[in-house]
Amino acid sequence: MAYTALRRRVYNRGIPPIAFLQEMVAWARTAPDEIFSANQKPDIYNKVRFELGPYLNLRYRKAVMLEVMRVLAGFESSWNWKEGVDTSRAGSDTAENSEAGAWQVSYDARRLAPELQDLLLANQIKTGAQFQRIMKANHLLAMEFVARLLRHNTKHNGPLYKGNERFAIRRSLRDAEHSIYPWLSKPSVNEFIKLLS
Repeated sequence: MAYTALRRRVYNRGIPPIAFLQEMVAWARTAPDEIFSANQKPDIYNKVRFELGPYLNLRYRKAVMLEVMRVLAGFESSWNWKEGVDTSRAGSDTAENSEAGAWQVSYDARRLAPELQDLLLANQIKTGAQFQRIMKANHLLAMEFVARLLRHNTKHNGPLYKGNERFAIRRSLRDAEHSIYPWLSKPSVNEFIKLLS
């Protein structure tokens, strides 16, 4: 299959590598359905409903999650699995809040839901330093962690803020083009669906 919409540029971050997209699709094929299934919580599916809904079935929901992950990884790391701490952050870095990996998640996110803490403990991750190292190296775990995180919190990453939420972000990053939403694409979702088939 030709990668067309999936290779669409994301803002000024570049074009996603095919290998990165292939890893995401391979993970989604075997990831637990519960990660993508409908629930009653306000989560990423609620937030992107205007851009990518309606959600027709589980495969479509998987493709939507992959599309969010594709664009978010572009913003956070330009699809770099080994991306380190965000050097532009104003606050101080600690082992708890220091970002790591393609989605720039941090160890303190585990507190947002018991399932996140359980996932880390099941992978023998008990410190922020371990988390940073493993999020860069274990791609399957990094994908599962960010997908589960997106089902609980849509403000852990600045590009996920939407509408008036963006006033909480520093002025230079408040414009809509600095968020994932203008870059999400239904044609990309359709390509993910074909790849998941």
